[in-house]
Amino acid sequence: MGDTSTIADKNGFQPGAWHFAALIAGNVALALGPWLVRLADTGPVASAFWRLFLPIPLIALLAWRQRAPGPIDKRLALLVVAAGCFFALDLASWHIGIERTRLGNAVLFGNSGSVILMIWGLVALRRAPSGREYAGVAAALLGAAILLGRSLEISKANLVGDLFCLAAGLFYAFYLLPAQRARSALGPWSVLLLVSLAASPLLLLMALAHGEPVWPGAAGWTPVFVLALTSQVVGQGLLVYSLRHFPPLIIGMALLLQPAVGASVGWAAFGELLAPLDVLGMALVGAALVLARSTTGGARAPRPR
Repeated sequence: MGDTSTIADKNGFQPGAWHFAALIAGNVALALGPWLVRLADTGPVASAFWRLFLPIPLIALLAWRQRAPGPIDKRLALLVVAAGCFFALDLASWHIGIERTRLGNAVLFGNSGSVILMIWGLVALRRAPSGREYAGVAAALLGAAILLGRSLEISKANLVGDLFCLAAGLFYAFYLLPAQRARSALGPWSVLLLVSLAASPLLLLMALAHGEPVWPGAAGWTPVFVLALTSQVVGQGLLVYSLRHFPPLIIGMALLLQPAVGASVGWAAFGELLAPLDVLGMALVGAALVLARSTTGGARAPRPR
């Protein structure tokens, strides 16, 4: 066995064609989420509730099949429940933002948790950023400023939508911190099950308190069923299968499919056109996401939403 394969074995990165296909397909499936949120005629927070609630039986089956021997660590379980509360805030903010801004912006800002985690890590370690980290933060700030300015030119509602999606990225970072800590011990499907059980009732309460329609109307159940299937089962399932086989840099680059798909769907379905400045802003934020993920260890690389 040669040196190259020995290093690959040691790092655990041995992707095959099926792993690569799963990585691409998982990101594409997740990128369709904002479009389906708009198609659903429930409220935006209510669609987040259905996204988590409908797949619970299937996720419970997958978690049972993947369960570790022995009793569940109660402290870790409580940590995951706390993560579920942040995930509820994340999805509520993101789905509200999706209704008010362009789909490409929503996907980019919704995934900004990677950059926030990078900054959080620097603060926690009390060290100065490296050159790559400086570049990532600078690209994120400049790209976000360009996109926010362009949204303000279109309408104040678009700017508010961008800010909701940025808030979702912040909540997503606080969800990832405890969830990633528990994932290696409990398994990804058990973590997703506990998160769904904790977050779905909170989302239902928020939707009712906001006066949103919860039950689907004329659009029927198709958009919410497809949203639940693509976002929570197909997208997450394919990423669970593929992510451990790739280094963080490749994961970050694959993540750029999401805003590309989101912007394409926004143009095709809703006539959302991108000016050259929009493309520049998206490219800068996308570069920041790649840089943020490439500075993270492979076992703790944040998963695309």
